[in-house]
Amino acid sequence: MNISKLEVNGVSVAVVNSSETVIIDVQSALDFMATVRYETGCDRIVMDKSLLSESFFDLKTRLAGEILQKFVNYYVKAAVVGDFSVYSNKSLKDFIYECNNGKDFFFLSDEQQALDKLSRV
Repeated sequence: MNISKLEVNGVSVAVVNSSETVIIDVQSALDFMATVRYETGCDRIVMDKSLLSESFFDLKTRLAGEILQKFVNYYVKAAVVGDFSVYSNKSLKDFIYECNNGKDFFFLSDEQQALDKLSRV
């Protein structure tokens, strides 16, 4: 896992990339948040979609909701970057839409959009 820290509009944002899946369940999400916060001091995180287990995108598993709740509870704002058009499930599309209209967790197409969004919320 590669973690870098950027300053955008006076706000510190951690950018995390990895060639492997890092978040597979609620505990690994908590560990991920703790690691990023410890290494960077950031409470705003941009992560590539590949860090999330595919079960995150299957809403029937309830994993997405449980993980998002942990991010909100620990005051961590995050943006997942990737191509979400590969998912045809209407419920997931609605979920992504609702997140993107909120203030805590976003699904965006590129890192620059994510940095801009997290530096303004």
